[in-house]
Amino acid sequence: MSDGSLSQDEIDALLQGGGGFDFGGEESAGQAPAGLSQEQQMAFASKLSGAVSSQASNLSGIIGKSVNIGKPEVEFMTRDGFVGTAPEQLVVTSIGFSEGIVGEHMYLMPVNLATAIAGLMMGQEQIDLDEAALSALSEAGNTLAGAIATTLGDAVRKTVMTSPGETEILSRDDISLPGDGFLRVSYPVTIEGEKPSQLMEVFSISAVSDVVKPQQASPSPGVQPSSQMGAMGQGMMGGGMQQQMPQGMSMSYQQPPNVQSVQFPNLYPQAAAGDQGNIGLLMDVYMEMTVELGRTKRLIREILGMGEGTIIELDKLAGEPVDILVNHKLIAKGEVVVIDENFGVRVTEIVSPMERMSDLT
Repeated sequence: MSDGSLSQDEIDALLQGGGGFDFGGEESAGQAPAGLSQEQQMAFASKLSGAVSSQASNLSGIIGKSVNIGKPEVEFMTRDGFVGTAPEQLVVTSIGFSEGIVGEHMYLMPVNLATAIAGLMMGQEQIDLDEAALSALSEAGNTLAGAIATTLGDAVRKTVMTSPGETEILSRDDISLPGDGFLRVSYPVTIEGEKPSQLMEVFSISAVSDVVKPQQASPSPGVQPSSQMGAMGQGMMGGGMQQQMPQGMSMSYQQPPNVQSVQFPNLYPQAAAGDQGNIGLLMDVYMEMTVELGRTKRLIREILGMGEGTIIELDKLAGEPVDILVNHKLIAKGEVVVIDENFGVRVTEIVSPMERMSDLT
């Protein structure tokens, strides 16, 4: 390639869709050992920046104080590099990706930041990082991860789901980090009335790759796939052209579009004679039926403070009919009865079709 021309091997690689052909002969600048280029890391950091305001808003909502989260800094790291720079002890909330993208993901907080967040969530000034506090931090991690999942889901055009958070206090040597390297994201965090601190987030390379890798586009109608074009081009160039192509003519070939008239269905279709009989096909389908005694809302600090003997007041009066729901839709009301030492419900009212329709809108 020193004279700027392509060899036959290079032409064959292009025609066969060989996207991995190395034209430069050397690894591109900024290439990380795990296969992420500097440009890909910057692109990933840009996507995370779009979730910063949502993360700050979500965290502020659950602790009741203003939160400011700064611009993320992304760095490729190995385990040895992390251990050499991290604090001695960290609070780790592991929240892996379970759908949409695949890979490990976790939040790491210094103890002072974790204590401040847990204390504000539980309404206590001085707390120990006990089981209740770690549970509160798991909820905080789930809240932060929700904003990240939404942002990454928009990037890959998929629904991204996360697993429930699990929080532990670990020394930096005991943290289970991805063995093949990972991206560490650092955010400066300032909570109203607290000292500034830093929140760290870890993404495995597999999760990052799912986000920054090019999205393969579907071939346009009438255009031959690249594999077919590659085979055609290889036959023409490898086996010799039977006829020389005119100058300026492109090798790609487009078939004329298949145009058909559109037939719209009748706006007032007549019921077919067999439609009523088809309802019998659904008679053996199971549906979930639930009887709801009442509902209420509580703050996270109140839920975490519950124990044996706690009384929860519901939004219904004594003797008021209970709701009967099918697949979470209200269909009837009734009263609680006892049948042979088991609870039951006697239906007292069937919800009208109009009321059911209003529940759906």
